Amino acid sequence: MKRMMLLNKLQHVGVISVVRAESPEKAEKIAEAVLNGGVMGIELTYTVPHADQVITDLVKKFAKTDAVIGAGTVLDATSARLAIIAGADFIVSPTFDIATAKMCNLYQVPYIPGVFTPTEAQLAMSYGSEVVKLFPGSLATPGAIKELKGPFPYISVMPSGGVTSENLSDWFEAGALVVGAGSNLVGPAQNNDFEGVTRNAQKYMVALRAIMRS
Repeated sequence: MKRMMLLNKLQHVGVISVVRAESPEKAEKIAEAVLNGGVMGIELTYTVPHADQVITDLVKKFAKTDAVIGAGTVLDATSARLAIIAGADFIVSPTFDIATAKMCNLYQVPYIPGVFTPTEAQLAMSYGSEVVKLFPGSLATPGAIKELKGPFPYISVMPSGGVTSENLSDWFEAGALVVGAGSNLVGPAQNNDFEGVTRNAQKYMVALRAIMRS
């Protein structure tokens, strides 16, 4: 029940912002800028120092909103458990890891592993991943989702990499359940331009609302 509720929340937000930073403080500022722009999905990567504490802080701060806070770049089961205990609503990995899948199954938290081939997609699905991350999306292109849905008609896909506010409709038309957006959304943060991050988030939301209306 918990897992399905979290999956529904992921689908509802539509866009997940991938947040990377060299410090916990900057990561929180980026996440807040994204949320202020209306993008309510945050994937806080485990490359951020003390990522679990940042997740806890964000979960507490935005508990009364529709924000969905998860952990990204999770490479092992131990990191997944720490993230879940910190309050992560979902776990994302660049590749598939069996031990991580089992840990997420134990805690009833969605595990979204990175896949690029049908073999990887089938393996992930066989270990309970309801959603897979098509990564890198910039190399796969939206057509890859249509191809995956041939042999796996019930697969749910989150492309990550190469997703922009301009091509958002292409990904959803191809069958994406939700999308992950990285530097195309949070890029201005490299120059500490957090208002620029908020403006980018607003652009994604304008595009998403147009898609939902069509």
